[in-house]
Amino acid sequence: MSTIEKALQKQREKNQQGSADQAQEETAATAAGNSPAENTADKVEQVQAASPNGNNKREPIVIDQKELKEKGLITDSTERQKIKDEFRYIKRKLLNNAFGSGASSLENGNLVMVSSGKPNEGKTFVSINLALSIALEQDKTVLLIDADVIRPSISTELNISPRKGLVEYLLGEVSNVSEVIYNTSINNLKIIPAGEPHHLTSELLTSDKMSQLTQELANRYGDRMVIFDSPPLIEVNESQVLANLMGQALVVVEESHSKIADIQKAVDSLNEDLAIGFVINKAVQTQKDMYGYYGY
Repeated sequence: MSTIEKALQKQREKNQQGSADQAQEETAATAAGNSPAENTADKVEQVQAASPNGNNKREPIVIDQKELKEKGLITDSTERQKIKDEFRYIKRKLLNNAFGSGASSLENGNLVMVSSGKPNEGKTFVSINLALSIALEQDKTVLLIDADVIRPSISTELNISPRKGLVEYLLGEVSNVSEVIYNTSINNLKIIPAGEPHHLTSELLTSDKMSQLTQELANRYGDRMVIFDSPPLIEVNESQVLANLMGQALVVVEESHSKIADIQKAVDSLNEDLAIGFVINKAVQTQKDMYGYYGY
């Protein structure tokens, strides 16, 4: 007996005090494939969601707008948010380099690496907000990738349940990258989680398959920005390899904490052909202050 048939049998037994004949007709119709299409689809979807072995990876990721607001992240509400204005300013430069006047001088301009010199300077916060801001565009989509597979944070910040992601694709456990690209409840936003921890994460990020993936993402959709939340740049060799595959880079700098020497060291490790910008994070703001952003 198939999983679907078992589930229907269980439902029939629960309802046998009602109409046993009607339940038998529904089972027969489903087995024969003669029930209305939308009813059958509903039942199959319910069984898959209930079954521990069901294929749940295609379920969209639900992102709670209330939680976004509580964490200081951009929401899709009509409410005016200062952070929206700040990231609107940042994304305009990136979009121009990817699709506007700056595109002709950049290779893979729609691939943006977000990193920092050292951990805990706010790169994931910037990555998520940048993706949320671009998702508000009417004619663009954005793919947010948790490429910091050593210390992934995006799933935690967005309360995403564990599921296959970048690591599983690079290991060959899934055959097509589309299997780990998840739709979300936010229009125009898709996500590739980091996936399960693995002892070869460093080698995976520097593999030929990762290089091939970035080329596919750069060329597959002409209207898509791809944001990589990447490992810190200092003393993490895979970040420097990853940077060679990008068209643009944002280096997150923590105000009153990041050292000039570290910032210089981080930038020196980047490909000189990259368009590089800086975001000053955790700044003490006045009404006139915004996130610092220094051109290219």
